[in-house]
Amino acid sequence: MATAKKKLILTETLAIMGPRYAKIPILDGQLSGTVYYLASGHGGPDPGAIGLYGTKRLPEDEYAYDVTIRLARTLIQHGATVYMIVQDRNDGIRDAAVLPIDYDEVAYPNLTIPLNQTKRLNQTTTAVNGRFARHKGKYQRFVTIHVDSRSKGETTDVFFYHHPESRAGLNLARHIHKKFQANYKRYQPSRPYLGRVSSRGSLYVVKNSHPPTVFIELGNIQNQQDQRRFLLAENRQALANWMYQGMLADYQTR
Repeated sequence: MATAKKKLILTETLAIMGPRYAKIPILDGQLSGTVYYLASGHGGPDPGAIGLYGTKRLPEDEYAYDVTIRLARTLIQHGATVYMIVQDRNDGIRDAAVLPIDYDEVAYPNLTIPLNQTKRLNQTTTAVNGRFARHKGKYQRFVTIHVDSRSKGETTDVFFYHHPESRAGLNLARHIHKKFQANYKRYQPSRPYLGRVSSRGSLYVVKNSHPPTVFIELGNIQNQQDQRRFLLAENRQALANWMYQGMLADYQTR
């Protein structure tokens, strides 16, 4: 009697993902040949904006990092080459609601992150542009992820910035935006999605990065309603999944 052949399951192991998520099953090659640069905002000596959840502090850099590394893992699952420009070697993907502040993040490949904002942003673009030259001819995109800080009473949806002269950056932003619109309509049909795509060439990384770049703001860390978008691990994963969907659509329609 013939026996069924076992399906070969490919995996990649990356310790930076943390012990629970280090083994990454490669699901398909839909993004094979693509190169993505991912950078979460702030890090190292600068935690960015701080929100309050009761007496607990919610640091921008920790939540932006968790969404970013989740996105990195998802992209890798579909065959992409991914560079994490900000890295925390001992955090990995975390499922807790409150993510404590630490200051040990480094910049790719293993550089101390400066406190000075301009130096920090220059460090990011230098790392991205250096790798960009080495991958000349490939589909390359840069996504940088942040959390906004506004008045406590102001709710904001996820919104996107691109360089005004980058058609490819605009297309990427639009594709991700469309996926957010579709997913909000599916999962929160009673709530309109007000996120938008805008050009903002004055942003340092948008202006100075060689690959087409999208700057994403996830919401207002001061606002109690927006905080639910960050506090629940499944919501952070949903943000990463929706970004991936838009990035895949952009690559498939390039």
